[in-house]
Amino acid sequence: MSLTLRGAERVARHPWGASWSRSTVRAVSDRALEDLRTTGVASRLSERSIIVLPVGATEQHGPHLPFSTDTVIADAVARATVLEVGEQVDAWVLPTLAYSKSNEHAWAAGTFWLSATTLLSVLDDIGRCAAATPARRLVFLNGHGGNSSLLNVACRELRLHHGLMTFLAHPGLPPDQGGASPAEELGMGIHGGLDETSIMLYLRPDLVEMAAAARNVPEGLAPNRYVRFGGAVSFGWLSNDFGLSGVIGDPTGATAERGKALFEGAVEAFTGALREIAAFDFGREA
Repeated sequence: MSLTLRGAERVARHPWGASWSRSTVRAVSDRALEDLRTTGVASRLSERSIIVLPVGATEQHGPHLPFSTDTVIADAVARATVLEVGEQVDAWVLPTLAYSKSNEHAWAAGTFWLSATTLLSVLDDIGRCAAATPARRLVFLNGHGGNSSLLNVACRELRLHHGLMTFLAHPGLPPDQGGASPAEELGMGIHGGLDETSIMLYLRPDLVEMAAAARNVPEGLAPNRYVRFGGAVSFGWLSNDFGLSGVIGDPTGATAERGKALFEGAVEAFTGALREIAAFDFGREA
């Protein structure tokens, strides 16, 4: 298969692809489902195939990060993981969905978001199309925490309506959903903070403006036992409820070295997840 321009551009966007050989770039393209031809879907996909849909967002990330942050991270982790384990588990990656449920950032011009109803319809359409292929497993790799609840709903709806095995994974589980957060962010670094900024410094340093990075942690919530990010009682919020910057966290200590470790950890974790997804059968006896 000849290298497509689209495949080359995808890799060129990320520093982790800068030193890759032409054969490695071709390997990424070989596992991009959109680069197949019609005969390839029938001949190369089977019931054991896994389709991965990275889900990002186009939303404000404060004055120091680009609107594309969630899309860049989800896309990079998905493609690096499929390159790592795709042949072993027969994984294929779809083009990253760059518009999703980002209405907590609707106040910021430049945020492009879908309503919950629209996104559910889009995901149902994508699931219907996935079900028309031989593949039986569809994985959402979600780079935007605001999508998580809706994607869980979509997983069950697609299971019911289209008979697919459906899964939801994250490059890193958001702190408000049980994931870890650095101590300096008091467990509440959920948007544009230390870890997200570090990963972007590793993947796309050209898009990061560290001189504009500033701490904005809702410290008044820290003493709460229940009503706080990651607490047992959730609450509705918009990102500008916590200040005009739109940041919820502390990006000031971010480094590319930390980002590299986080990125490699995300790829390792998603690699392990895909191996388990490949063997998944609801715990039934063989």
